[in-house]
Amino acid sequence: MSDNASPSSRQARVPDAAAGRRFDAVLAELFPEFSRSRLSDWIKSGAALLDGAPARPRDLLRGGELATLDAVLEVETDALPEDIPLSVLYEDEHVLVIDKPAGLVVHPGAGNPTGTLVNALLFRDPALAKVPRAGVVHRLDKDTSGVMVVARTVQAQTALVEQLSAREVHRQYLAVVCGALVAGGTVDAPIDRHPRDRLRMAVREDGRDAVTHYRLRERFRAHTALECRLETGRTHQIRVHMAHLKHAIVGDPLYGGALKLPKGASDELVAQLRGFKRQALHAETLEFMHPISGEPVRNSAPVPADLQALMQALREDTGAFNERERDRW
Repeated sequence: MSDNASPSSRQARVPDAAAGRRFDAVLAELFPEFSRSRLSDWIKSGAALLDGAPARPRDLLRGGELATLDAVLEVETDALPEDIPLSVLYEDEHVLVIDKPAGLVVHPGAGNPTGTLVNALLFRDPALAKVPRAGVVHRLDKDTSGVMVVARTVQAQTALVEQLSAREVHRQYLAVVCGALVAGGTVDAPIDRHPRDRLRMAVREDGRDAVTHYRLRERFRAHTALECRLETGRTHQIRVHMAHLKHAIVGDPLYGGALKLPKGASDELVAQLRGFKRQALHAETLEFMHPISGEPVRNSAPVPADLQALMQALREDTGAFNERERDRW
């Protein structure tokens, strides 16, 4: 065994009711803390045994056998711990809910080997090195702020990923978009990689299903604050869907297009719009069932100062415009 591994030896008796079912399916029920793909790999490598002998994933069970899992949890990341402050909204031994600031990359990559959320998480909890992706369950784009949940154990991560796949996690965002919408709605448009620009996503007929529900939060004269709820979680989903509606998110460098200033905008609003260099998108509320207790966990992150300032400038501009219109009549 390597220094970067820890044993995970355990046993469970196959229930009689499992007779006639596949080994891999039953093993996933006996050891729900591990993903099906990981368990399948362990069966194939001989780390998962049936009555002390190797078995194939498709082998049918009689019931009453002893399933033994003699696996090794390897270190899952090469990232190094870094003392980066985190704003923690909720914490227990199984999960960690944080308020990610805009500008913080989630995973280390070619352009960001350090200074990421993963580096910060490993500093706060070194045990996360043995959880895939350091416990990250879902991502936020670098310049999207707000609530994220991190699993502190493999069991918690497996359960949370299953909730996301089953669309059982409530994810609510605040977005400020260009244009004055008059009603909410739903965008049901598949998303996949852009056919020519690999940095972008696009609505494509052959893409993966993607559904975003939105409703009006606040109307301005040339912009709208929306409350967006994700039914699915595709990369850049809200950003792509809003651009698809021809109401791109303010400040979005990939999907926003050229800056458009409202006619007669105040100096303050012009300065806010010109200076807002990220997408005006904030993950406001996240609600899920606790992976161990099954109790609902709901957390909200306050709207960051830059987004508050933008909305205040839009609010004041709208008020001034309405007052000028009243004076005309």
